[in-house]
Amino acid sequence: MVEAIIVGAGHRSLCYAQYAHQHPEQFKITGVVDPIPDRRAAVQREFGLDDSMLFRDVDELCTKPKLADAIINGTMDELHVPTSLPLLEKGYHILLEKPVAISLKELNQLRAAQEKAGKVVMICHVLRYAPFYAEIKKRILDGEIGRMISLSTAEYVSYHHFATCFVRGKWGNSVDCRTSMLMAKCCHDMDLVSWMTCGSKPVRVDSFGGLRWFCRENAPADSGNHCLRDCPLVDSCDFSSKRMYLDHPERWASYVWPEFDYRKELNTPENRLAKLMEPGNPHSCCVWKCNNDQVDRQSVIVDFENGCVATHQLIADTCRADRRIHIVGTEGEIEGFMSQERFVLRKHDLRPGNDYTEETIDVKVTNAEGHGGGDLRLVEDFIARINGEEPSISSTDLCDSVIGNQLVFAADAAMFGKKRIENFDSFCEEQA
Repeated sequence: MVEAIIVGAGHRSLCYAQYAHQHPEQFKITGVVDPIPDRRAAVQREFGLDDSMLFRDVDELCTKPKLADAIINGTMDELHVPTSLPLLEKGYHILLEKPVAISLKELNQLRAAQEKAGKVVMICHVLRYAPFYAEIKKRILDGEIGRMISLSTAEYVSYHHFATCFVRGKWGNSVDCRTSMLMAKCCHDMDLVSWMTCGSKPVRVDSFGGLRWFCRENAPADSGNHCLRDCPLVDSCDFSSKRMYLDHPERWASYVWPEFDYRKELNTPENRLAKLMEPGNPHSCCVWKCNNDQVDRQSVIVDFENGCVATHQLIADTCRADRRIHIVGTEGEIEGFMSQERFVLRKHDLRPGNDYTEETIDVKVTNAEGHGGGDLRLVEDFIARINGEEPSISSTDLCDSVIGNQLVFAADAAMFGKKRIENFDSFCEEQA
């Protein structure tokens, strides 16, 4: 039995904590750290916690003797390392929400602390555990496409997701949230790029992109500043908070009305409307007139030591959200969309009248877990690592997860600095 304390009782932490309900013989939530009393109370009710296991912050928790085996750290990005360092020193294993850190300096601090403590630190790069990606990785390791020549990935961020989280939401301004769009949304994808290349080192990195669409100059001529209070387009605009949130209250509720996650009795149509009617509510701000600066498209190119060239495209404001991957090797290729829960494996075929063979591999997820079935598989592997078992094929141990985050820092430096990173290792050393 592994006992864990939640630090930062947000959406992601509570998602991982559900493993305790499904497998009570393996995992138990015994405490919670959160500055918001309603959140602490809600977690206490859900998991039957004692009053003595509710804490306002990590400092308060660390005044106590070690109270559990592990921590689920779901704090905001800029708090990941500052909260994890004292918890490692106290002797806790940590399941840490992505991204690892907001700077290369912090990344190195955490690595040093983890090595000194000798504890398990796993990063929530949950896509490694999704059957779609895990099976692709297995096929690569089995040599089914030969040596990798090209790796292409893309993430298509839907218009309502982008507007909610990365224009109006708490990740809309890189200065306020302390992280870039590529890190906040695509550190999963850059981690996959690193993971799929099976340990080969990045050599050079370049990137291009920027913010083009959600800017004041693109606002409709007759638009207001607040969707519900002064905008005549409230019933026709695709980004109207009425149409996007009130007409779809289940879609982004945890982001638009986070307080109702912990006060279910307040989650009524009247209260949802009242919150959005508040003058300062960012989710009612005209989507073209927010304090946002995150890019809406970015392309990354990575040259690896083994000769593979990888590209990743972040594209926002798409109609359909999805992820795509296409890997070309010396003996075949793999291609697929994550949402379809299958990919194709093609191999050379020189028989008369043929070019290639094609096999479709189904990886359908039979449950309702998030991230393609990866969320709770990650927790299962975390528990196994704490119990001394060998790392799985998908292991996100800190030492195996840093390159993807380093690639994001390098890509952003190349894009904003308008200069290719010619020596990846030197860049990482200089910035740290």
